[in-house]
Amino acid sequence: MIKQIPNTLTLLNLVCGFAATVYALKGYNEYAAFCIIAGMLLDFSDGFAARLLKAYSDIGKDLDSLADVVTFGVAPGAMVFNLLNGGGMNAIPAFVLAALLPAASALRLAKFNNDETQSTSFRGMATPASAFAVVSVVLASAYSENILFDRMAGSPAAIAILSVFLAVMMLLNVRMFSLKITGMGWKGNEDRYIFAGLSLLMLLLFRVAALPMIMAAYILISLLFPLFGRGSASSGTA
Repeated sequence: MIKQIPNTLTLLNLVCGFAATVYALKGYNEYAAFCIIAGMLLDFSDGFAARLLKAYSDIGKDLDSLADVVTFGVAPGAMVFNLLNGGGMNAIPAFVLAALLPAASALRLAKFNNDETQSTSFRGMATPASAFAVVSVVLASAYSENILFDRMAGSPAAIAILSVFLAVMMLLNVRMFSLKITGMGWKGNEDRYIFAGLSLLMLLLFRVAALPMIMAAYILISLLFPLFGRGSASSGTA
């Protein structure tokens, strides 16, 4: 029975994704964002529980990917549709642009499941990171005083560009670092430590408005550090 704890957490992740989708389609994007964040915590917890309990299985791996498609693909897609259609875009182009996220997420996860090199870094943006990008804009718009994010969330053009960008980033064959630290040393973890420091600083300075900035910092660090042969993403076999 105890071996089923990881799968139970995974199913709760999927339920969070379903709840986020329902909230988004009803126009409650902020509630949807919090459901996705809860799904992220559960996604981390199921992997941690599986390692702790040594409860690995092919079913658990497949179930994890299915849950991630819902929570980090379908739910953010529903949020994007709400933003586009609510901002005045016709339903058909809004649907097509929003559908890019679940489609790219499904393909991204299928590639991930068949690539054993993606342990300390990823090929393309991970689906939770893509979902967090959408969540960050929604929460910064709702809870910060920075008018820039409010305008961005209310601009169909900006949200359309974001959706296309995230779909492309998930499918591009570029290395992006993961947050898994295999050792406490500086070498090989430069990108993670610098990202953590910048994230903390931005949160202290800008609070909720820092969330989109943190996402931008993650992308820039992932893309720039390998150019100098630094960080976990610089290794072709990591």
